[in-house]
Amino acid sequence: MMGLAALLPLLLAGCGDDTVFAKPVIYLYPEQETEVSVQLDYDGELTCTYPAYEDGWSVTAQPDGTLTDEDGKQYSYLFWEGETDVEYDMSRGFVVKGSDTAEFLQEKLSYLGLTPREYNEFIVYWLPKMQDHPYNLIAFQQEAYTDSAALTISPQPDSILRVFMAYQPLEQPVEIEEQALAPFAREGFAVVEWGGTEIR
Repeated sequence: MMGLAALLPLLLAGCGDDTVFAKPVIYLYPEQETEVSVQLDYDGELTCTYPAYEDGWSVTAQPDGTLTDEDGKQYSYLFWEGETDVEYDMSRGFVVKGSDTAEFLQEKLSYLGLTPREYNEFIVYWLPKMQDHPYNLIAFQQEAYTDSAALTISPQPDSILRVFMAYQPLEQPVEIEEQALAPFAREGFAVVEWGGTEIR
């Protein structure tokens, strides 16, 4: 089993010089039908958004999360993808066998506060990209992500959860300090976001 010091050159090779892709989705859950605007201040270049992000998103949100734009089109969430050279914090995390990825993600995402619908959509997206690696080093990002992709939401949410996973494929396990996670409590108008990136 490799130590973190031996792994750092590999991690840093993928954190600064190469483009890192982020693929978050944003769910809006007001307590009653509400007109919501969302602005994203991203330290990078947006490469894809759905619905289209022009000067922001403006939608009518229902308590069940259904979003309707001004043309009457409905969406389950707001999606964006971008390129950035932000360096993510991989100093603490979890080393997980590729074959154990689904079980790990279900356990941790549920603990963090995602609903079955939300964590299943997360897993369906990321599992095919992760399960065939011998191991993955997984670290859920905090300030490194939120500082580089700031959200301004009006009206202001009562609670917000932003789950962003960075992972590094590994050929063999490494020793690393386990990351401490804190559960999320939904209150009032809740906003939930999940996304992730592969550190190459």
